[in-house]
Amino acid sequence: MKKINIITIALLGYLLIMSYIGWPGRYNKSNYTEYFAVIGVTAAVIFLLRYLRIRLYKMKSKRKENKQL
Repeated sequence: MKKINIITIALLGYLLIMSYIGWPGRYNKSNYTEYFAVIGVTAAVIFLLRYLRIRLYKMKSKRKENKQL
């Protein structure tokens, strides 16, 4: 398994744990919109970081390949 996949899975696992801990259903004045918005934005950032890491890895491989030629 690639390092990129391991990091993504670890971050998503952390998000799930933090989401469970911060579940607003235990309080009377719960704000579910804010709760799910924060989860959505965090998931989007995780996948943006994944995309950028893959792109960086491809650029690094291409540079390495050009140096060998």
